[in-house]
Amino acid sequence: MPSPLLLSDDAPDLDDVREALRRADAVEGLGSDVAATLAWATSVTPPRSLAATWELLASVARRDVAAARVLEPHLDALAILGEAAREGIDVALEPGGSWGVFAAEGPGMRLEARQDAGTWTLRGTKPWCSLAAHLDRALVTAWVDDERRQLFALDLRAPGVTSRTGPWYARGLDRVVSAPIDVDGAVAVPVGEPGWYLRRSGFAHGGVGVAACWWGGALPLRDALSEAAASDRADQLSRVHLGRADTALWAARAVLRETATVFGAGGSASAGLRAARARTVVADAVETTLAEAARALGPLPLVADEAYARRVADLQVYLRQHHGERDVARIGVDVATGAGAW
Repeated sequence: MPSPLLLSDDAPDLDDVREALRRADAVEGLGSDVAATLAWATSVTPPRSLAATWELLASVARRDVAAARVLEPHLDALAILGEAAREGIDVALEPGGSWGVFAAEGPGMRLEARQDAGTWTLRGTKPWCSLAAHLDRALVTAWVDDERRQLFALDLRAPGVTSRTGPWYARGLDRVVSAPIDVDGAVAVPVGEPGWYLRRSGFAHGGVGVAACWWGGALPLRDALSEAAASDRADQLSRVHLGRADTALWAARAVLRETATVFGAGGSASAGLRAARARTVVADAVETTLAEAARALGPLPLVADEAYARRVADLQVYLRQHHGERDVARIGVDVATGAGAW
């Protein structure tokens, strides 16, 4: 295994990361074959530390962005269930299988939960359910009333659950279909009280885990820039493009390392703000890298290098999980109201 991306060579849990990556390298069709990638993802032993989890996600994304997009929500779901167990929340689920996390909302779509004689059932439509047709289970948020959302564990293969196949015209992450599911009276298991999903300390952790995937996925673009800048035909401009991308990704790495250290030490009173800042720094670094690579390398790798073109397309779609100026505006609100201490 190459040197760790975020951790030191003697970091705890690194053996688990190395083993997961060794198995990933043996998967034929990693990222392109959904079934094979999910089988690998469910075999991964979740690292015990947050830093090691982000190391794993970044390292997988460096190999294949779509593979990281498959692994990340599965590990996030297991982390959420583990957090619930540590807080004494009895979910009473059999272990195993592949998991997703479906917490997005969309216009004209609503998933509602009702309780009758102690049994919870879900009805409605949930948007942006990645790989729902392939997964065994998912943690989904549903409306208990007009103001409160609650987390539920849902068997995606149970009667009353229908996974749509689209619309999904994506050129990036085309294998990771994120279409709605329709639910008609399916039984679900509550995970925590209404609002617990958003209040829990690990909510911020998962958001930065996604950013670790973005960052790792951008590293091969930096490598391509470095190769171009080292060629006999390189000029000063090619080195400027490399320097901008390298500096941005180096700064993002420092932010990921610091955030993992703070969260690993027991969290922060402003964990949500810290996570939002980290995601924004990483997103900006990846956007910079995409732009510098496009300017420096031109159209050739986008039309003649299948792996490069797929990586760029995958990253462009994946990065849209960051909501740009809207997310930055939320940071501004927190800082303006006095929550922005460094």
